[in-house]
Amino acid sequence: MTLAGKTILMSGGSRGIGLAIALRAVADGANIAMLAKTDTPHPKLEGTIHTAAEQIRAAGGNALPIVGDVRDDDDITEAVLKTQGEFGGIDIVINNASVIDLSRSLDLNAKKYDLMQDVNVRGTFMLSRAAVPILKDAENPHILSLSPPLNPTPKWLGAHTGYTLAKFGMTLATLGLAAEFARDGIAANTLWPRTTIATAAVQNLLGGDKVMAASRTPAIYADAAYAVLLKPAGSYTGQSLIVEDVLEGEGVTDFSGYAAIPGTPDSALFPDIFLD
Repeated sequence: MTLAGKTILMSGGSRGIGLAIALRAVADGANIAMLAKTDTPHPKLEGTIHTAAEQIRAAGGNALPIVGDVRDDDDITEAVLKTQGEFGGIDIVINNASVIDLSRSLDLNAKKYDLMQDVNVRGTFMLSRAAVPILKDAENPHILSLSPPLNPTPKWLGAHTGYTLAKFGMTLATLGLAAEFARDGIAANTLWPRTTIATAAVQNLLGGDKVMAASRTPAIYADAAYAVLLKPAGSYTGQSLIVEDVLEGEGVTDFSGYAAIPGTPDSALFPDIFLD
């Protein structure tokens, strides 16, 4: 199986992990529609939805950049209809858009709390739900959310309660959809890495150059997502998957090529949050 001719609707994707997943799918000949806000360059974030589309096209793929906000129901409806109109259907929904704020509860701005809930939880639910009627007609339909397994230990519940609620909410929404639409043959899974990934969020919010150097590249996430999206939707669903476990299941035993700094041993990599 390949993703040739498959159509992916992704939230976000202007940069980082989302763009890496898109480019991996494009190598097979997939169509990529992106619903993202970054229409003009951001001073701290590389890339826009338009530069992402250019990279996809340069790699030989079909790109449909849709400027919009996953918090806006009209934008979601427009994205679903535009994607169906452009490519004739939707095979895969990837919930990539996410907001992070690791502030402690007393320091977390109320608007930032609402933003994380709206983008991470509500956006995941609403975009997936809007696409379900079209996914039902796909040959091997998948919903994939980039969120962690549920781990309600005091360590993670208390580390950054607002953000934890938002990420666990993404996972709960996805697992709920998996159960609800299993009879329709729609797979819904989550995917999360064991180590930090070298992205703008890590650079700006999680530790700067030091943590970036001890991270893996977005390619490891993209390769794992690709493997998940090829699985039979009827049986491979309702799982909280770990990037490295997925790749090991595909026979990958050496992850050294994914180090952001070549030659960095696995033991020196920075562990991602939410995993014990």
